[in-house]
Amino acid sequence: MRKLRNIFLILFALLFFTPKTFSANVWINDLKTLFASNNAIIYAINIRTFNAKDTNSDGIIDESAGEERGNFSNAIDRLDELVTYGINTVNLLPVTTTGKVKALGTAGSLYSTLNFNEINPQLKSSNIKSTAYNEMKKFVSECHRRNIRVIVDLPCCGSYDFYLKNPELFKTDKNNAPIIPADWTDVRLLDAGSESQINLDVYNLYAEFMDLMMSLDVDGIRASVPTIKPYSFWKKLIDEARGRNPEFLFLAEASPLWNKPISEYAVFTPYNKLLDAGFDGYYGSYFDLTNWKTSKDLISHVKFDIDLSKQYPTPKNVIGSFATHDQVSPILINGSQYSKMIVWLNATLPLNPYYVDGFPTGDNYIYFWGNKKAPKTFTDDDYYFVHRGQLDIFNFSRKPAGNHYDILQDFMIANKFKLMAQNPLSKGKFIPLKTSSPDIFAYARSYDKESVIVIGNLNFKKSQTTTVNVPKMNNALQSIPIKIVSIPHIQKGKIQTDLQPGEIQVLYFDSLELK
Repeated sequence: MRKLRNIFLILFALLFFTPKTFSANVWINDLKTLFASNNAIIYAINIRTFNAKDTNSDGIIDESAGEERGNFSNAIDRLDELVTYGINTVNLLPVTTTGKVKALGTAGSLYSTLNFNEINPQLKSSNIKSTAYNEMKKFVSECHRRNIRVIVDLPCCGSYDFYLKNPELFKTDKNNAPIIPADWTDVRLLDAGSESQINLDVYNLYAEFMDLMMSLDVDGIRASVPTIKPYSFWKKLIDEARGRNPEFLFLAEASPLWNKPISEYAVFTPYNKLLDAGFDGYYGSYFDLTNWKTSKDLISHVKFDIDLSKQYPTPKNVIGSFATHDQVSPILINGSQYSKMIVWLNATLPLNPYYVDGFPTGDNYIYFWGNKKAPKTFTDDDYYFVHRGQLDIFNFSRKPAGNHYDILQDFMIANKFKLMAQNPLSKGKFIPLKTSSPDIFAYARSYDKESVIVIGNLNFKKSQTTTVNVPKMNNALQSIPIKIVSIPHIQKGKIQTDLQPGEIQVLYFDSLELK
């Protein structure tokens, strides 16, 4: 009877627990500390689409027909929804002005930067007499009022029209032509200088961006492709920012798997040197989950990140980069089960959860008008350019959303479970557990007689029965099943359970401590 009562109480709390809002008049940034404890639950949004009003449901926003693109003003209307989801940090995809020449898409890529010190006027409401800057400042303030921190993306390159105005800021090849990095045809490579001598003119662009963000009370930045700038460039920028705001977070879009420069003309600063320069976090390699076939693949990645963090006097942590805006929707890979696995891995691994707008309801980011000719454009591109299966960052398009509400339920419970079970999930050790099948992973998070045990099936085609070896386990221990389909059988020294294809199970024990 007591066990059933405990199960009911914790599930009730997970469904209806909502963090308290922040009501003080003065916001005090604590994001660096929050991130260091792996308690930042991050939600990436494109303001241009976040709360867009697509009244005729054709997927494209036509303001001449009375529809409304996403903007800072209407984005505030969705912040309480994020609080309900358990989100405590938003990552704004780029908010600076975008290029219109040699552009991709009818609105221009968010990452094709025309100006580093101006807020994109596309993101202001046409119904309010205000500036984009003032609307963003109010948005940030409303986030803080709800105890939500704000990270803003810092783009790595300049748009072609920015190059035309300031060619001296850009790298050129032997023919004196600006460099197109990788296949990013709408941007050109800035010349950040070398390790021995950074380009102060380019540095000042980034310093102006930091001035702008701090004037808006932003809590941190996510640097897009920081590897193409020297260590000394970032060290100087981070040191100056930290002198003004010690809790300001620097997150690097860098990974151990990304070990080649995007251009032969670009410098390359690997992820570990970026951490040396002062970045607090990086991407790890969790986006590679689609290629992992065995438990060893997952466990070795987690151990790598833990060992790396120990090399620094201050914590260096990762985000759960399973499905960023650069990855194809999990729904298109292995359906809703794959999304649910990502949710619970984010919640229970030693990392900071990271999600993209539309993920909680399983948006597949398939736009039927994608890459077709557009009747109207705001750039010199008259096609609706998109990356199939990825969040649209090129056009004025619909609000991201799917219809997989089973994912949403798991999403809400997992985020709130992470906050409620902070002892094992923030302070606890990561303990790999042996299983009877190579494609079944299992691990525990344990601290002060509290333990969370996670078991998952990496085979998305086959159901499996497995035995998990758990020291100190016995059938007298009370478990609270947080996420299961079938009831695991607890025995002395082991757990036996059945797993559906791609299923993940989560068990909580309030009187078990593992070493």
